[in-house]
Amino acid sequence: MSKLKKLIPFILVTVLLLVLFSAYRPFDEGMFPLSEVNKLDLKKAGLKIDQKDIYNPDSSSLVDALVNVGGCSGAFVSAEGLILSNHHCAFSAIQQASSPENNYLEKGFVANTHEKEIPARDLTCRITESYEDVSARILKSVVDIKSPAARIDTIKARIKEIVNEVQTADKTIEAKIAEMFMGKTYVLFKYKVLKDVRLVYVPGKNIGEFGGETDNWAWPRHSGDYSFMRAYVAPDGSSAKYAKNNIPYKPKKFLKVNPNGANENDFVFILGYPEKTYRHRPWQFLKLQQDYLLPYMTGLYEFQNKALEDAGKDDEATEIRLSSRIKRNANTLKNYQGKLKGIKNLDLVEWKRQEDDALAGFIKSNPELNNKFGSLMTDINKYYQLVYADAYRDLWLSQIYTSTTLINIAGQINGFRTAMAEKPANERPKFYTDNFPKLESNLRKMFENYNHEADKAIFVKMLSDASRFPKKQRIGAVEKQSSRNFDSDKQLEDFAENLLFYTKLKDKDYTLNTLIKSVDLINSYNDPLLNFEREIRDQVSALKPENSKREGTFNSLMADYVLIKEMQKQQVFIPDANSTLRLTYGYVRGYFPADATFMQPFTSVKGIIEKGRSTNPDFVYPKAIQQLWQAKDFGPFMKSDLNDVPVAFLYNLDTTGGNSGSPVLNAWGELIGVNFDRTYEATISDFAWNESYSRSIGVDIRYILWIASKVDNAGFLLKEMGV
Repeated sequence: MSKLKKLIPFILVTVLLLVLFSAYRPFDEGMFPLSEVNKLDLKKAGLKIDQKDIYNPDSSSLVDALVNVGGCSGAFVSAEGLILSNHHCAFSAIQQASSPENNYLEKGFVANTHEKEIPARDLTCRITESYEDVSARILKSVVDIKSPAARIDTIKARIKEIVNEVQTADKTIEAKIAEMFMGKTYVLFKYKVLKDVRLVYVPGKNIGEFGGETDNWAWPRHSGDYSFMRAYVAPDGSSAKYAKNNIPYKPKKFLKVNPNGANENDFVFILGYPEKTYRHRPWQFLKLQQDYLLPYMTGLYEFQNKALEDAGKDDEATEIRLSSRIKRNANTLKNYQGKLKGIKNLDLVEWKRQEDDALAGFIKSNPELNNKFGSLMTDINKYYQLVYADAYRDLWLSQIYTSTTLINIAGQINGFRTAMAEKPANERPKFYTDNFPKLESNLRKMFENYNHEADKAIFVKMLSDASRFPKKQRIGAVEKQSSRNFDSDKQLEDFAENLLFYTKLKDKDYTLNTLIKSVDLINSYNDPLLNFEREIRDQVSALKPENSKREGTFNSLMADYVLIKEMQKQQVFIPDANSTLRLTYGYVRGYFPADATFMQPFTSVKGIIEKGRSTNPDFVYPKAIQQLWQAKDFGPFMKSDLNDVPVAFLYNLDTTGGNSGSPVLNAWGELIGVNFDRTYEATISDFAWNESYSRSIGVDIRYILWIASKVDNAGFLLKEMGV
């Protein structure tokens, strides 16, 4: 065994011991996986219950009350499968249930009996059942593989193989393998998935979205961003799609609601499913964000939303149909703007560059490390130079299908018939029968968000962008036309108009009820838009070998990068968020966003009244709120030091997208709020977390209970929750 192989385990063990037995540090960043919860000293931080009450693999615990619903977090709050999450997490389901006659987005919805609850279309409820480290099983398969492309393809194949094995053995669960540290650790998660979720109570827009985009990612906030849903199962307790005879799900655990809420400096913690963070990346990654991805995406989303808003401004049905996409885009847009501002204001690229220079020095100073990892930092830089050289092309290819609905529809049909053509002739009828339901479902969802004029405008924008890329980054399908036709924006628009004019794919009825209903027709139908999409598809396929090589190279480089960085820092890192169940903890606390400017940690109903005096339509609120406030009719939900009902509050917990809807819990594990946002300064925490500016925002449980009982006549839910 080499000295290096002897050295690395010794250093890792030493680092682990230093972390486990060091003095408690309350402001460490961390979205802790379940495997790390037992290593924390939450008692010293302020927890009043046993740590095993949070997560206990041998018994029921708080994590059993957690759900992932619609890509957000949520929690069971009653024995009858009642789920509390965010208003914006249920937004797409509310939008799909709405019409000009019953606009639930605008006026809200309350079902005071189970029979009146509305199916939340496309929403499922996912519950974490167990986890298992399968790193050894996966990495064993690539020990002798030298090719980066072959390595990453083998890892993906092994992951798929293990998932299939698990799901075949137990058809009641859904299995997913999460990469915790790139190229280094892999964890198998088993989930129970409930397919029947229904809307129970959602406040109207002037409560659930109060403040709109004006206040989004901002503080002070006064948004009642909450919703109640219910999970159902078949009468035998199994997961089943919506049916009238389904019954409410009986969770292993549900959270106790504490109507007294929290106070400043109280210990709080969150359980939830944060999506993605990028803390363990080199400086070149941040440069990619700053110079390419964030500027490109903000420009694209601004244009998309303008086109979508114009399409719906004179037609309420269209406005409702496009509202979910507009809201999603607007939220991401402001997040990206905040990130871009934060990277520049903090000079984060240079800060990370200096950190990586120190890491290079650390490697060089140790002969053993330098012998094995001496080229690591240079190799990382070479990788990113390749990425920068293709950045615009790759961004365009990543967005063309999500931005332009008709291209996506064409892609679905081309992909379906290509996959069918690859089958032997005698297997094609079965392939068609087996895969038709998924094709039809995908196309129906796409048409729900389709508007021809908006789609055409966005398509022209995408073509215009592509025609202006550097020569080496051109899109083949666009370059083929632009060399002949695109001497002006008018010619570009004419080309788009021609493609969209002749295609029948824009006709929903024809596509769903004629074209895809016939094997012969779906194979024989052709038009210029399908041909254009096929050329895009061909370019993506041609790039796949190089992209696999790069992905495999990066996977291996990042495994080494994190390993060496842990040695340098004498610290065991917490893996980046990846949509798996995590815990984060801290305190209710304000902050200084600027010199001599302190943000208090609580807002109140008084702030709603004050904002409502403006002419901004984002600050319209129900008259009942003002009437109750003027009468000081706060019931038991008043916060004494405010002499008011608290609306939202701040805490220094480490959260990101996916934590929307996470329950905010007090020291006794009781629910005292629902997480829904971060401050504008904290958008940068996906890349770098800091206690001084990283603040998350939750809606106070007292405001939820006050509005439910006093404004929306949903007091029956308080009784169900035991309040």
